[in-house]
Amino acid sequence: MDRNALLDVTRSLLECPTAPTFEARVRAQIRKLLADLPSVTVVEDPFGNLIVFYQGSDAPAQFAFTAHMDHPGWRLRPDKEFLGAVPERLLDSAPIREFGDFGMWDLPAFVLEGDRIHSRACDDLIGCATIVATFRDLATARAASSVYGVFTRAEEVGFIGAIQLAKSGKLPAELTVVSLETSPEWPPATIGAGPIVRVGDRISVFDPATTEYFVELAKLQNRRHQRCLMAGGTCEGTAFQTYGYRSGALCIALGNYHNCTPDDRIETEYVSLSDMIGLVELCVAIADAREPTVDPMAERRKGFEELLLKYPLV
Repeated sequence: MDRNALLDVTRSLLECPTAPTFEARVRAQIRKLLADLPSVTVVEDPFGNLIVFYQGSDAPAQFAFTAHMDHPGWRLRPDKEFLGAVPERLLDSAPIREFGDFGMWDLPAFVLEGDRIHSRACDDLIGCATIVATFRDLATARAASSVYGVFTRAEEVGFIGAIQLAKSGKLPAELTVVSLETSPEWPPATIGAGPIVRVGDRISVFDPATTEYFVELAKLQNRRHQRCLMAGGTCEGTAFQTYGYRSGALCIALGNYHNCTPDDRIETEYVSLSDMIGLVELCVAIADAREPTVDPMAERRKGFEELLLKYPLV
């Protein structure tokens, strides 16, 4: 993973203002970043979601990586309303920067301090940057694989874009939809300890076979990773799963979730750059697997069989 190239992609997206239903600038930047890549097509659906397809082989795609283009923010006109989950007691505690009909907290868009990226909107523009970087890597390498990327709208007010897309049937039903998020750093998850294979969220547990496959692939390739539930919020894996898609999830741990600090201030969110690099590399590995290379249950069966030999019921 080219660190500087990833930072360029990430900075360019984090500098785009966004809020639920006001994702136009993020959408335009994603199109720009993916333009002219070999074997990549970009389609906008009737709801304003972007569906990206990398076709480096004739084999059908197995996975679709999804991230949302919005972040909690203010609709300013015609009526002022905060869109997203932030405690009401904090809504008047920080200045707002206006961008036409919407606003965001007046915080830095991108600051790199050592291994930490600080931004007014890590959630989920970091996920969007991860998908873009994954597709750019696959296209540059001319990888012999096929994979979808999905960029959705209005996640922060109830997965609106994801639900509309799932109901539309525009994604093949046999895909496994993999939600890419930044998720609150709740123990045992740790910022800087690697990307997280997300077992579930606050509402759902995701497809167990998919979860184990990701874990075993990471182990096979000796990739630093964590395996955690991440129950601090609900992600789009739940939305797609509810409408019939098999779902998995990957994330990195996030500080100051939705800009809320532990001592009730509004500040930048932050993530680990090394975690993000690891997440992109894991996504590329998942997309680039020609055939399933690991049996996620093999080690478990081996252990069980050893127990059967040790304690035979005869």
